[in-house]
Amino acid sequence: MKFSNTYLFYPDNKALERAIASSIGMLGDELVKAATPDNKVTVADNFLYTRGNFEQHRFSSNILECTREALERSLTDEYRDQEPFAWAATQNSLGNILATQGQQRRDVELFEKAIQCFNNALEVVTQEKSPIDWAATHYNLGTAKQALGRQQDDSQLLKASINAYTNALLEWSRKETPEEWSSVMHQLGATFHTHGKLLKGNRTFQKSVVAYKNALAVLDADNYAFELAAAHNNCGAVLHNLGEAEENSDRLGESIRSYETALTVCMEQQLPIHLAVLCKVNRSTARNVLAELTNDTALADEVADEFELIVECFPHALQPLCLKHCEEQMNKAKSLALAVGAQL
Repeated sequence: MKFSNTYLFYPDNKALERAIASSIGMLGDELVKAATPDNKVTVADNFLYTRGNFEQHRFSSNILECTREALERSLTDEYRDQEPFAWAATQNSLGNILATQGQQRRDVELFEKAIQCFNNALEVVTQEKSPIDWAATHYNLGTAKQALGRQQDDSQLLKASINAYTNALLEWSRKETPEEWSSVMHQLGATFHTHGKLLKGNRTFQKSVVAYKNALAVLDADNYAFELAAAHNNCGAVLHNLGEAEENSDRLGESIRSYETALTVCMEQQLPIHLAVLCKVNRSTARNVLAELTNDTALADEVADEFELIVECFPHALQPLCLKHCEEQMNKAKSLALAVGAQL
């Protein structure tokens, strides 16, 4: 079946930000100045949080290539022999930067190089000698495989991503490392969701819902506002697709409530307005599916009005494809209301 288009949120990649920050000292003064991001806001910037796991907002993307080159030059055999754990940390940094470029360019080879970097690090960083670093490296490996698997619609890569995240959970626990544990749960939710859409598998969707709810168990609005909104929104998207797969109005109702909770967090915590708008788009899309499933003309009329309001009031928060989606959903709701009304 064809699932509805939904907009997911990706939390900041802290490992990537640390990789860039720790590498800046290897560059000259002029390049360091270039690391400052351009603060001009464009429509494209409104979708930074929806483009994938390897977006970051602290540094300019202009610095990635020179940082990558500096890291590659430093990874000598002598460095590995003298400082193996520092060498492994550098492999992790390089892997995250390569994956970022791979995501930007949709370049499979760069992703594969990133994955090799993480595997190189795991040759040195073992679970016995350095369990926390071992877990962090598996987390990075899982994220790179998830991103490539999503790009390539590759179920084997997604399975490998799940295995890597599961390894990270052997050392990261809710009690001892709650923030890291929650991050893994969020990423497992995202991976199971993507895998479920490929498999058309309801059990895989259900695993995704469980993972997102685990992530939510340690998040609060004061300390993790964006992560909380993202987990509610993304859990809503899984429930949305599960409701479509099962033709289940109760699942769709759960989905709508998850989107509404995400919207509330966005508004109350004053997150960027485009995030609230995308929650509205997701919620109205789910309501449209529910109206079609239940032949509810009143709901279809409401949904058409919702999309018309979004298009008219928030054009600055919508990229062309999202605007097209909203217009298509609005027309679909209007047609449904007319078609069902004519039958009554």
